[in-house]
Amino acid sequence: MKRQRASKPGTQHEEISEWFAAKVPETWFDRLEVQSDSDEILVVVRRKVSWGVRQNDQTWLFTHLTVPVMTRLRLPERRVLDTLVEGGVARSRSEALAWCVRLVRKHEADWISDLQESLVRVREVRAQAPDA
Repeated sequence: MKRQRASKPGTQHEEISEWFAAKVPETWFDRLEVQSDSDEILVVVRRKVSWGVRQNDQTWLFTHLTVPVMTRLRLPERRVLDTLVEGGVARSRSEALAWCVRLVRKHEADWISDLQESLVRVREVRAQAPDA
């Protein structure tokens, strides 16, 4: 991984660059570039990074990806999505599907959390299995 510095040694910029270089694992990005002045720190990487902020029970995402997901839905499931579109809840099937996922996440948080914890245990058991 190539890490660039854009300033003289011993400067505040070097401290900032070294901090990011120490905190960001080299396997995460092909390249990490840090630029700074007295007002701003700019970190450039090739992989997309999403970020947001949480205050109390509110979360705001400032950047995030919407990644296409391949799904195979039967007619009844597509009807649900189409109903959400026709009802003005969503603008498209993909937005309707995202709405459904958010709804499940919100109302089934405990169940999803239990399922995720169970999956961690499944991975642990699989890792202990003898090699084939």
